[in-house]
Amino acid sequence: MIQDFFQKRNRVALAFSGGADSAFLLSVGKQSGCDIYPYYVKTPFQTQIEIDNAQYLADVIGVPLKTLQFDVLSLPNIVHNKNDRCYHCKHSIFKIIKSAAYAVGCEMIIDGTNASDDINDRPGMQALRELGVRSPLRECGLSKSQIREASRQIGLSTWNKPANACLATRIPIGTPIKYETLQKVEQAENYLSGLGFSDFRVRVFHEGAKIQLLETQFDQVCAMRLDILNHLSQYFNEIFIDLHCRNQPKE
Repeated sequence: MIQDFFQKRNRVALAFSGGADSAFLLSVGKQSGCDIYPYYVKTPFQTQIEIDNAQYLADVIGVPLKTLQFDVLSLPNIVHNKNDRCYHCKHSIFKIIKSAAYAVGCEMIIDGTNASDDINDRPGMQALRELGVRSPLRECGLSKSQIREASRQIGLSTWNKPANACLATRIPIGTPIKYETLQKVEQAENYLSGLGFSDFRVRVFHEGAKIQLLETQFDQVCAMRLDILNHLSQYFNEIFIDLHCRNQPKE
C-alpha cells in the first residue's frame, strides 16, 4: 500500500506540480505521518494559473509549499529544443530539488510517475533514474484511474483534473524556445479557458497556432470562430483548428 511507503520514511521531498498524482502523494504522505516537503520549481514553462493552483492545493492539504526559481531558458540544451530537451530539463529541475531537499535532511526525492505511465516513452525518466528519484505510485502499482478514484474518495479536487504538460510541449521539436512564444501560448490558452474550453492545447505551427480540442467542443469553437480569430490574431499570424480530436491525449 502507498501508506506503507510513507510510514517507512521520516522525511521526503516531493516534486509537486499540483496535478492529480502529486496532490494525491502529498495528501497521503501527510496523512501517513511522513514529514513531506513539496517543492515546486517555477520556470517559464509553467503558467501563472498552474503556479497559483499548486500553492492553493498545498494550502488546502495543509503542507507549506517550497517554491524554487529556475531559468530554464538559460540552458542551451533546453532552448535548442532537440529530442532530448525533456531529459535536460528534468535533470536540471530535480538537481535543484535534490540540493534544497538534502540541505534540510530529506532522505529521498519522489515524483508522481504512476503505473499507467509509459516510462519507455518519456525521455525525462532517464534523468530521474540517474538522480535516484523514486516513484512510489508506480512502485505500488497504482494506475491513473485508481489514483483518481482514491483522490475522489478522500475529497481531493484534483480527482478529475485533466492531465497537463509544460508550455514547452506546445513548440515543435527543433524550433528554438523563446520566452515571448511561451507567453503567447499562455495568453491564448488563458483566453480559451475563459471561454469555457477545457483539456485543449494551443500548439505553435510555423508562425501560427493550431488549436487541439476535444471532439465535443468542435461545435462550440465553430460558433465562436470570429471572436477567437480576432483575439488570437494579436498573438499569431494564422489560427488553425486541428480536426484530430483530443479524446486520448498522450501528454
